[in-house]
Amino acid sequence: MAAARRAYWKGYLKLSLVTCPVALYPASSQAEKTHFHQINRKTGHRLRQQMIDEVTGKAVDKGEKSRGYEVSKGKYVEIEPEEIKAIQVESTHTLDIEKFVPVDEIDRRYFDRPYYIVPDGKAGEEAFAVIRDAMKDKGRAALAKIVLTNRQHIMAIEPMGKILLGTLLRYDYEVRDEKELARSLPSPRIPTEMLSLASHILDTKSGHFNPEFETATGSSGGIG
Repeated sequence: MAAARRAYWKGYLKLSLVTCPVALYPASSQAEKTHFHQINRKTGHRLRQQMIDEVTGKAVDKGEKSRGYEVSKGKYVEIEPEEIKAIQVESTHTLDIEKFVPVDEIDRRYFDRPYYIVPDGKAGEEAFAVIRDAMKDKGRAALAKIVLTNRQHIMAIEPMGKILLGTLLRYDYEVRDEKELARSLPSPRIPTEMLSLASHILDTKSGHFNPEFETATGSSGGIG
């Protein structure tokens, strides 16, 4: 499967003094998703978006666009391309394992984008298998640092059959706290008979997750 695709990233999986060449392949795709475009109802032509100055209301040419940091309401300091480049993280092409944690200890809200990880060539197959099988035996996931698109990420790595599944994790500030929502909910006393009825309904509708069935029967799945 991986050999028929183009690798998204190539580098080295590193654990202490052990390294092996690996390749990352996206585990998800939006290629089959149906996309709609905005069109002019009168002419049938596709519409293109423009950048509009929010004060003057005039369209801004591509060459006049820049980036800025908001220092106060409506006040911006322009950031030069060289300054942005200076703060970008240079890729070392290393997937550096820092520690191992129990798989079920990772909060699912932190999972973002999944990738398949496979050995890149014969030379690293044995070291790859050793790391994979050791994690499988211990029921552990590895937490590793990786630089993608000039930004450092944390990736959770876990065994998946003969390969590894690496999932980029969201940063802590990207995950919202649920406690405030939970505090606003009442805690009613549920009658035993209602709980028994709900339990019976759950039993009658029990099943197993089938990705093909779930996506095929979705009323709006695959439309963007």
